[in-house]
Amino acid sequence: MDEEQSSIWIDASVETVWRAITDEKQLLQWYAPGSTWEIPQLAAGEKITFTLMPNDHNQLSEKLPMTLTINSVSINEEFSFYLEVPETLIVIYLKEDKDGTTVSFNMGGYDASLTNLKALLEEKEIPFV
Repeated sequence: MDEEQSSIWIDASVETVWRAITDEKQLLQWYAPGSTWEIPQLAAGEKITFTLMPNDHNQLSEKLPMTLTINSVSINEEFSFYLEVPETLIVIYLKEDKDGTTVSFNMGGYDASLTNLKALLEEKEIPFV
């Protein structure tokens, strides 16, 4: 992992965090809230449809559907997928840490999403909607 990454510690078990990063209904709540995820099968090579909805944090005027391809699924450790255009690999790492879980993206720019994930799992109000 390079230095340009987003990372946060969450007071939740690695299993709970894993569900939140791989479950369509939970992703809807923390990752670009209101944007939908369709994950037919959680396996390498499978397609995910992510539809980014316009909000205060992006410049979209209409919804933007994207097809992602799952690269790897290591339960409770790593979930990664490719964006089709440009072909960028996004990796989410989980690590048990101090009675909780550290969640890291392999690149920067995900701090708001991680703050939302932490709020969701610690049962607080989601700040970035």
